[in-house]
Amino acid sequence: MIAEISVEQAAVEAGGRLILEGLDLQIRAGESLAITGPSGSGKTTLLLLAAGLQDPTRGRVLVDGSPLLRDAATRRRFGVVLQNHGLVSVLTAQENVALPLRARGLPPLEVERLSREALAKVGLHPQADSLVQDLSGGQQQRVAVARAMAGPPEVLLADEPTSELVAEQRRAILDLLLAQSREGRVLAIATHDPEVVEACDRAVRLRDGRLVPDS
Repeated sequence: MIAEISVEQAAVEAGGRLILEGLDLQIRAGESLAITGPSGSGKTTLLLLAAGLQDPTRGRVLVDGSPLLRDAATRRRFGVVLQNHGLVSVLTAQENVALPLRARGLPPLEVERLSREALAKVGLHPQADSLVQDLSGGQQQRVAVARAMAGPPEVLLADEPTSELVAEQRRAILDLLLAQSREGRVLAIATHDPEVVEACDRAVRLRDGRLVPDS
């Protein structure tokens, strides 16, 4: 199991703009981390950096002290909830959740079982065979969470996972996410939701691409 992801002196530039600058952060297994800050502060970029989906312009990202590799074997250890869901609209909910499981080379029957179990955990068992394009925004959000948690991965990085959910669903999804860290996995959540921040073990705040004290 991955014990820690370290971001060291990371900077990210895009389109001539500095999105992250001189950022140092450790995300540890067994400790839930909330990443807060206003829109445009760099929360999404930081998560993508930690997931190996964004290259730093300067600095580095380490997994247990070694450089984060961007190969297939490493990606299979990560589950990521993207802010825009990142689902394939013409596939069913179950087929979307199954995609990363199939990429791991799991047997078809196990893929079917794990994907349907993940959807049941987020309350979407009845919608398993529905096309994603026919689901509501909140249902699509829960499919994205189910896909990230299926397996489960060693690292779970979630970008605004409760943003489109009603209060009861927010609490249920948050409980599922927090359970991942309690089971010894790495968990970081980028969020505007004060309930999420309050529930996490630790919170850091970004402003203009830098970590600042949370007042």
